[in-house]
Amino acid sequence: MNKQSAAVGIWILAAGLIILLGKLGVFSFIGAVFWPILILIVGILLHVLYFGGIVPAVALVPAGILTGSSLLLMVGNWVGWGSMRYVWPLFLLSIAIGLYEYAVFGVGKDRAVWNAAMGIGALSLLLFAIMLLWTWGIYLLAAALIGFGVWLVLSRRKPRRRRR
Repeated sequence: MNKQSAAVGIWILAAGLIILLGKLGVFSFIGAVFWPILILIVGILLHVLYFGGIVPAVALVPAGILTGSSLLLMVGNWVGWGSMRYVWPLFLLSIAIGLYEYAVFGVGKDRAVWNAAMGIGALSLLLFAIMLLWTWGIYLLAAALIGFGVWLVLSRRKPRRRRR
């Protein structure tokens, strides 16, 4: 057997293995579980390109958005998409992170961009807190109110008698 037929045999073997793994669902599983990592890689790559001096500072806006969003998509993909009903406000936080990076590292260091980042970030955290309180957090609030009411009732001081 010569080297050329051995190389062809290896290529045919590799093609057969790829087809077999594809039919067994290996590639669809990897794609279904790890697709948010591709978005994370693009976000990190934009960060690296900016800090390497290759792209302008405005590239930090999509870099922050892609990085933050990919982390949330990983949570949804690995924990379950039902968790998105609680964490959806954090997608706004990823926008705020991108704007914040641009405001800090940008050439002009524009105060309006910084204010927008802080406003969107505060709105995101407020909406996230509301979502938590709206769902299971309302039970904690009810328990705290009941506990505070019991404490008020039981810690009532006895009235002092006046000395005459």
